[in-house]
Amino acid sequence: MRYIPSPISLQFSYIYTATANTSGRMQYHRIKPGYSKLRISRTEFIKAYNEAQILAINPLQQQGLDAVFQFEFYI
Repeated sequence: MRYIPSPISLQFSYIYTATANTSGRMQYHRIKPGYSKLRISRTEFIKAYNEAQILAINPLQQQGLDAVFQFEFYI
């Protein structure tokens, strides 16, 4: 999957990530850039995705697995 980043830098408060660990289980994090990375529940991640004003989504394709996608979004 091709990803074309925006040429405009974003000003955002948080990054939410959904990534798979080495065993394949999903982990969800809320990151405040320069301050903290906090592991959060799936429910909190879904709520942020559905209710927050998202500025950008960055798909993270797992190396060697074309069908597995992880992503992060910026609010």
